[in-house]
Amino acid sequence: MEELTLNLQKFIDNKSYQGIEWKINYKGNIFQNKVGYSNLSKKPLNTNSIYRIWSMTKPIISVATLQLIDEKKIKLDDPINLYLPQFNNLKVLIDENSSIENIKDVETMPTIKNLLLHTAGFSYGFLNDTVGQSYEKKKLFHSDNTTLEEEINILSSCPLVCEPSKKWIYSVSIDVLGRILEVVLKDSLQNILKKKIFDPLEMIDTGYSVPLESNKRLVNSYTYNSEKNFLTEVGKQGIEIFGYPLNVSSYARGGHGLYSSLEDYHNFARMLLNGKSTNGETILSDKMLKFATIDHLGKEYFPLEIVVPGKDNDENFMDPYGWGLGFRVFVDLEKGNNIGSLGEFGWSGAASTFFLVDPINNLTAVLMTQVLNGLKDLNKNFLKVIYSNLDL
Repeated sequence: MEELTLNLQKFIDNKSYQGIEWKINYKGNIFQNKVGYSNLSKKPLNTNSIYRIWSMTKPIISVATLQLIDEKKIKLDDPINLYLPQFNNLKVLIDENSSIENIKDVETMPTIKNLLLHTAGFSYGFLNDTVGQSYEKKKLFHSDNTTLEEEINILSSCPLVCEPSKKWIYSVSIDVLGRILEVVLKDSLQNILKKKIFDPLEMIDTGYSVPLESNKRLVNSYTYNSEKNFLTEVGKQGIEIFGYPLNVSSYARGGHGLYSSLEDYHNFARMLLNGKSTNGETILSDKMLKFATIDHLGKEYFPLEIVVPGKDNDENFMDPYGWGLGFRVFVDLEKGNNIGSLGEFGWSGAASTFFLVDPINNLTAVLMTQVLNGLKDLNKNFLKVIYSNLDL
């Protein structure tokens, strides 16, 4: 797709991204290329580069959770305190505008399904609600050195924004899932993902740390300054405060924290077309895969929104999407400007990484770059060019 290369080169030329690479698998035909550099000093962007994938960690944790449901080790309707008793005394704000002290006992305990759907009532530290602000005061997930168990113990002392199932709030719920995986399987999240997902899918460069000999392959992270239209070094504000160490053996998170490469994440996305690895090993049953990748939210939840203070929220990128068991799901062609395919699913990361899986068109696409607060036009252009060339 020469058109895609020319299109994405514009983002390098206008200095809003330092480097971008992508891989598209359409009916078994591979379209792969890259533009730009690994850093602003114009270090080459190699095909085996390594990226912080931020929230593209979440679909991987979700798949590991769905595996346990397939294996009948947990159930979607299981309450979280069945595995994490520290949540036995969970509280909730009396109303969403209450102070953090104005709380009551939660009426219904969040379930595994609530966690996957982001309807559990948790928040995120970069959101502007009372609960998110309390996370920040407690420095939830800021540390490079704490274990997932320690962070979830901190979380259990915070109330929910609202009763479970009342509202869709993008949240730390996948971190809770990660800890449930550790408890159920009596192992670290690092080992669980390696055995159940990374090894079977030959994701050799994916994990919570980067070996010393591979540090030179790591793409530099930058923040885009929209007012001055240039890239700056990552600072200490908003999500940039979240811990993301390069090599701490005890470090694991559910909502972010993984490193990966274009090739590795392409293997993961390709698996999501049929639930199998390239050598035929079943990662997810066909029944579970189809069930997980449909919209599970009623219209009362729409429109889904992730409103981040201080950022451009005028255009809601979630407008065309519902939510499945760990993935956004494309449900509205009109709101998506007729670009896409109903049932297409995937997610993105805070540093502008992105992937999609389109079962109807036998299509997967992965885009890797490393810019926080990046221009939304990048993913829009990526999608538009792909879907205007599906006859290739």
